[in-house]
Amino acid sequence: MTGVPASAAGGSTGAQGARGAAAADGAASEVSGTAARSSAPAPGPEGGVRPARGGKLTAAAVNQASVWNVANLLTMLRLLLVPGFVMLMLADGGYDPAWRSFAWAAFAVAMITDLFDGHLARTYDLVTDFGKIADPIADKAIMGAALVCLSALGDLPWWVTAVILGRELGITLLRFLVIRYGVIPASRGGKLKTLTQGIAVGMYVLALTGWLATLRFWVMAAAVVLTVVTGLDYVRQAVVLRRRGIAERAAALGEKEA
Repeated sequence: MTGVPASAAGGSTGAQGARGAAAADGAASEVSGTAARSSAPAPGPEGGVRPARGGKLTAAAVNQASVWNVANLLTMLRLLLVPGFVMLMLADGGYDPAWRSFAWAAFAVAMITDLFDGHLARTYDLVTDFGKIADPIADKAIMGAALVCLSALGDLPWWVTAVILGRELGITLLRFLVIRYGVIPASRGGKLKTLTQGIAVGMYVLALTGWLATLRFWVMAAAVVLTVVTGLDYVRQAVVLRRRGIAERAAALGEKEA
């Protein structure tokens, strides 16, 4: 009786399994190759590389999504609140308590969005070039509008407005001048200054009387002191950052020449 050796049977089975596996691998490779070809750039008519279909549209969609995010929308809202705040502040001669209350509400919303948009941008990686430029502009615009209106109405001395706005504009310019060497981070003192300024200006926007009017004077005094002290600290940081950047560039140039 002629039988089939076990090794032969095993080999036949193994061969069938190998052929099945090879076929499966080939199918998978074909699918992968098809996906790769669909996503890879296609060759151009003259041997160059032609961008994949829909690549530009996809890039445009990504850029649009990165700009139109919630953090930037809050910044835009703050910019739109500036003219509205000015109109409310100066309505009916600028001394009506009801209109001043509405102006305070607009100012408060602007300050709150200032707290949230930066936090959202850093937390959820929504930092964009537009936000880097528009956010400080929106901050200075609402604060500057409030200070100028208060001084124009005689509620706040002009020298206070000049000190605060001069510091804010000067530090913003300083940041741009040293940005090639690095970024000056916001300090705790700077954040406390911003908070104190917001509270002080908000109290002046409201038509306060009595002890609250006295309290707002001291809060504004604290805000002016913090404005000057933190401004000098930012100048010191900028000088240190510039010297360090120049030294690092000189060292890198020396290593390159060596």
